[in-house]
Amino acid sequence: MADTYFAHAYEKDVDSLPRKTNIVASLVRDRYVADAVVILEHTQRRAARAVLKAIESANANLLNNTKVSIDPKTVRIARIIVTSGTRMRRYKPASRGRALPYEKISSNIFVEVAGEEKVKKSASTKKTEADKKEKK
Repeated sequence: MADTYFAHAYEKDVDSLPRKTNIVASLVRDRYVADAVVILEHTQRRAARAVLKAIESANANLLNNTKVSIDPKTVRIARIIVTSGTRMRRYKPASRGRALPYEKISSNIFVEVAGEEKVKKSASTKKTEADKKEKK
């Protein structure tokens, strides 16, 4: 039985509203990473690039930073959470010398991916595969 390993990545201060970023994140929630990459590459929303970058970063963390070898086909998105980031207060000039305040809200994206360890073939399995090829 193969063990499951987890890795995560943060993408902070994405210049997009959390509500809009969460719409993109819901497209790929609970999917395999390979499927999510294809979906996000064909999504015509500005936040799709940031979500894709976070997913690829978490995937690279899992494949490169764990001590065991992970099967890339089994890597899936375990969690993806979008929260509001820092708010920058700005002012827009209005008539009669007034200034109207507004806020530029950023997003934080948290992605956690899970993958299973590659199963090493034992000597007995190799023999049975060789026997099957010989019978054909």
